[in-house]
Amino acid sequence: MPAEESVRVRPAKARRPAAVRPRSTGNPRSPRGGGARRLYEQARRAWDRPLTAYYVILGAGLLITVLGLVMVYSASMIKALELGKPGTYFFRKQFLAAVIGAGLMALAARMPVKLHRALAYPLLMGAVFLMVLVQVPGIGMSVNGNRNWLYLGGPFQLQPSEFGKLALVLWGADLLARKQDKRLLAQWKHMLVPLVPVAFMLLGLIMLGGDMGTAIILTAILFGLLWLAGAPTRMFAGVLATAGFIGFLLIKTSPNRMSRLECMGASEPGPGGSCWQAVHGIYALASGGWFGSGLGASVEKWGQLPEPHTDFIFAITGEELGLAGTLSVLALFAALGYAGIRVAGRTEDPFVRYAAGGVTTWITAQAVINIGAVLGLLPIAGVPLPLFSYGGSALLPTMFAVGLMIAFARDEPAAKAALAVRRPGVRWKTMRRRVKKRSSGER
Repeated sequence: MPAEESVRVRPAKARRPAAVRPRSTGNPRSPRGGGARRLYEQARRAWDRPLTAYYVILGAGLLITVLGLVMVYSASMIKALELGKPGTYFFRKQFLAAVIGAGLMALAARMPVKLHRALAYPLLMGAVFLMVLVQVPGIGMSVNGNRNWLYLGGPFQLQPSEFGKLALVLWGADLLARKQDKRLLAQWKHMLVPLVPVAFMLLGLIMLGGDMGTAIILTAILFGLLWLAGAPTRMFAGVLATAGFIGFLLIKTSPNRMSRLECMGASEPGPGGSCWQAVHGIYALASGGWFGSGLGASVEKWGQLPEPHTDFIFAITGEELGLAGTLSVLALFAALGYAGIRVAGRTEDPFVRYAAGGVTTWITAQAVINIGAVLGLLPIAGVPLPLFSYGGSALLPTMFAVGLMIAFARDEPAAKAALAVRRPGVRWKTMRRRVKKRSSGER
């Protein structure tokens, strides 16, 4: 056999090209946790937008007020008929106060920060004058054992201590801001004086009338301002211990306050019905279920629950709107408080930081004390639910304070730029700049 034929050379196998995997363009079925993470990122980006705090404060404040009007009408109808008045008596007064408060909120939202600072001292002096006037015999009035009211004629009354909260916030914020500009807050005497003595003066005037609930709110505002000013722990603990000791003495020396403290978590009215209000508030919440018995269908407001349209309106809300209604109210207050914290944390103006923090402390602390009392977790302090309960004296300064926070949220540089772009005139000019000039022969 020829040598050429003995050796057969096999042709080399051609290598197959490696399969190229197509790049994934997005799998509709996301991995576990991807959907929740995407929603979280979207929510975080939405929250970081410049106007988010502005819209949250405005929306939450108005929603709480409107829902409060609905519940005041439902909760107060039977009480008004018992007093021989029309069923809409309390609702009409609250609606009038809400209209005036809306005007105050719009005015405060449009006022510049300098004008808010200029109002601090006149508002404080006016509040102190009215609170002193309350103690004058023949001028001041007593309501439910508390002498904290001024008679204005007709069905209208005024509680000056409610305006004292706003006065302490504005005056305290202006005082601390001026001292911070001069770098005096590092000294304890400048941090405490005259803030703490003036706050104690307001507390003394309030306690002369026996209104410990409002005094607790003012104390919370004072602590909030000291905390924002960076008070040392020892100083903060000292002021807190002093206030706690005074509060303990006031509670211990008053049988009425001691009975309220003993009613925490009570499940029976007790001897003589001392815990009647606390227990029937729990009954109202328990009978509401998930979605309530419906608007106007409350049973406890038919004389069983005292003050159904003021201090215990949250219990009637739970009975008529159920757990869903009460959680909605809590969510609105949480959104309002969180937006206030955001405004206080993002600003570089010390006055804005102190004032926004003071207002947030005021509204949040008052809501916690009211709701905690209705739930039986705290003693009944006799404070209304902010923006929600019946009472024009409480509604007017609170709505002004919400307008104050709206003004601060609008004053942020990024929010100013975003609002300027959204103005019709600016948008029209921007569109005109984008249109190219066409020649006369171009179609």
